[in-house]
Amino acid sequence: MAKEKTVFYCNNCGNESVRWAGKCPSCNEWNTFVEKTLSTEKNKSQFYTAKEIQAKTPQTLSSIDITNEERIDMKDTEFNRVLGGGLVYGSLVLLGGEPGI
Repeated sequence: MAKEKTVFYCNNCGNESVRWAGKCPSCNEWNTFVEKTLSTEKNKSQFYTAKEIQAKTPQTLSSIDITNEERIDMKDTEFNRVLGGGLVYGSLVLLGGEPGI
């Protein structure tokens, strides 16, 4: 039999607590905590398709095709060269250096 866990959460802001509280410590609203029962039973009948298993296995960087990504031209040839031809949509680039450069 699965063990059940009880959690209280605020209807106003979603703050969670292990105990009921009259006043939410996050949004300061009164009587907004509601009890919710969580089941800790693990689903043992989880099956993965071959495509999902392939997506979860590690891949070498050389096996990933990056040539067909649409890129944003940054109007600076050196910056575009460092980024591999421009900025990729949805990517994140962290710039660092000495202060004042």
